[in-house]
Amino acid sequence: MSFIDRLPYEWAVGIRYTRAGKRSGRNGFISFISLISVSGIALGVAALIVVLSVMNGFTKEVTDRMLSVLAHVEVYDANGSMADWQGAATAARNNPAVKGAAPFAETQGMLMYDGVMKPAILRGVLPAEEGKVSDVPKNVTQGSFDALRPGEFGTVLGVELARSLSLKVGDKVTLAVAPGNTDAAGMVPRMINFTLVGIFDSGHFEFDSGLAFVHMADAQSVANLDGPAGLRLRLENMHDAPLVATQLRQSMPGQLLFRDWSKHNPTWFAAVQSQKKMMFIILVLIIAVAAFNLVATLVMTVTDKQADIAILRTLGSSPRSIMKIFMIQGALVGIIGTAVGVGTGVLLALNIDVIIPAIERAFNVQFLSKDIYFISTLPSDLDWSDVFGIAAVSVALAFIATLYPSFAASRVKPAEALRYE
Repeated sequence: MSFIDRLPYEWAVGIRYTRAGKRSGRNGFISFISLISVSGIALGVAALIVVLSVMNGFTKEVTDRMLSVLAHVEVYDANGSMADWQGAATAARNNPAVKGAAPFAETQGMLMYDGVMKPAILRGVLPAEEGKVSDVPKNVTQGSFDALRPGEFGTVLGVELARSLSLKVGDKVTLAVAPGNTDAAGMVPRMINFTLVGIFDSGHFEFDSGLAFVHMADAQSVANLDGPAGLRLRLENMHDAPLVATQLRQSMPGQLLFRDWSKHNPTWFAAVQSQKKMMFIILVLIIAVAAFNLVATLVMTVTDKQADIAILRTLGSSPRSIMKIFMIQGALVGIIGTAVGVGTGVLLALNIDVIIPAIERAFNVQFLSKDIYFISTLPSDLDWSDVFGIAAVSVALAFIATLYPSFAASRVKPAEALRYE
C-alpha cells in the first residue's frame, strides 16, 4: 500500500486528480492544464520576488551612496552658529547610538572656470573629523582630503562637478558668493579663488555634481560665520535616526534643530515606496490570472469526473467531502506553483549580479546608464518578509480559486451524472 493510499480518501482522490492521468486522454489533457496553472503561478511568484528584490536593492544602494556623503542626523543651532560645537558633540556622544560627530558649515555659490559656471554647495568641514561622519575622505580618487588647510582656500570637488568644469588637481577655480558689495549697478558678488586639491567620487550623481568641500575656517570666512552651523552625526544603525533625533532633542541643551537623513530627500523615498507598492499590485495580478486559470482547470476536472463524483456520492460521500476533494486538488496546484516560484525567484534574486552582466555581455547592451540613473549596475536585496508575504498571497488566491468549482462539484446529482454512463 502506497503512502497516498494510507491518507483519508478525500486527500488520496484529490492528489490522484492532480497527477497526470495514464489511462484517459481527457485526464491527460486536464493534467496538462494543471501544469499550465502551476507554471503561471510559479512565473508570477518568481517575477514578483525578483522585481521587489531589485527595487529593495536599488533603494539600499542609492541610500548607502547618499549616506556616504550625508550624515545620519544633522543638528543645527537655532541662532545660526554653534560656537561650542565640542560641548554639543560630547553631549550627542553620550547617547550610545551615536558613534561619530563633526562640525560643518554650508553656503551656496557659483564656481567659475574658463568661462564655464556651475552652481555648488560649499560645505566647510574639519578634515580630521569628517571621516567620523562620512566616507568622503575615503572616496577621494585624486589629490588628498587632508590637503584642506585653514587659510589656504583649497577645495575638494565631486568628480562630475570637476569634469563639467574641465578641472584637474592644482587648478584655480573662482567661487562667487553673495552678499557682496553694492554699487550703482546693484549688488556685486564676492569672488574668492580656490585651489583644487582633491576630487571625490561618491557614486551618487547629485553629490558628485554639486558639492564642494573646503576647510571650516575658509567656509566661515566666505560665509561670514562666527562658528560652525551645526553638527553632523553618524549612528550605529542608520534606521534608528528618527528615534535618536527625538532622544537627542530631549537630552541636548540649547535651542537646537534636528533633521535625520530620511528628511533630506523625502520626495524620492516616498516615490520609491509608492512604486514598490504599485509594482506589487501589478505583479500580483499575474498570480491572479494564473488563479483564474486554475478555476478553469477545476471546472474542467469537475465536468470530466462527474461519473466518479456520482459513484462516490452513491457510496456515501457527503457533498462536503466532494467539495474537500477538489479544494485539495486546487490547493495542491497553488502550493506547488508557489513553491516552484519561490525557489526560482530566490535563486534569481540572489544571483542577479551575475545573471544581468552575463546578459549584457552576451547581447552587448546596458540596462542602466550612469548618465540617467543614480547607479549603473542592477542590485538585489532579498527581503524574506517580502518572500513570505508573496507566498501567502499566492496560496490564498489559489485557495479562493477553488471555492466555486468545489462547490459546483458538491452539487452534482448522482442520477443525472450516471444517466449517460
